[in-house]
Amino acid sequence: MNQVTHTESSTSLLDIKGITHNFDYPLFHDINLSIQKKESIAIIGVSGSGKSTLLNIFSSLLRPNKGEVYYNNRNIFELPQKELLKIRRDDFGIIFQAHYLFRGFSALENLRISELLSDNEVDSELLKSLKIDHVIQQGIGELSGGQQQRLSAARVLTKKPKVIFADEPTGNLDAGTAKELIDVLLSYIQENDAGLFIVTHEDEIAFRCDRVYKLDNYKLEQLK
Repeated sequence: MNQVTHTESSTSLLDIKGITHNFDYPLFHDINLSIQKKESIAIIGVSGSGKSTLLNIFSSLLRPNKGEVYYNNRNIFELPQKELLKIRRDDFGIIFQAHYLFRGFSALENLRISELLSDNEVDSELLKSLKIDHVIQQGIGELSGGQQQRLSAARVLTKKPKVIFADEPTGNLDAGTAKELIDVLLSYIQENDAGLFIVTHEDEIAFRCDRVYKLDNYKLEQLK
């Protein structure tokens, strides 16, 4: 298969071009967006508007009906499966609404998996900043929903991704802990020349990002 390359915006981490998608009903049409190093972008919108679907397309988990997503100036949907899997493993970090933690393992063992896959050591300061350092030996079933959410974020950050895709990452957190998690994510992208896409229904969280878009009437409307 011929590889489709893209040179129009070589400084971007990710370029989204003409994304259109629908299921049994239309979700969005002709979405165009780019993200730079050290930049954060929030997407808000009513439930069912397609925010999570959009994030799944950006992160390569779902192929759109139409459009392209370029990473390192290459259309990820035209890459061989082996290369795409490597990008997901090494360069993309996805924080899901569901934690997808291994429940038979301890919190530390869940982090060790990221260590093994990425050759990066777990950062003790990261665990302290997320306030989960004291529960690291506990089993997943012993952790609260908020602790599991923060552990899920720590597992993603341990592999040092270049682009983070976060789907309602503060959904299980109180206001204070949510602020702390966003602090960690925003600090991470500054320190690691990374980018952050975040889908949230919380305006206070969204407007801490560099740019804010609302998904409405099949389009992204820039609010900030």
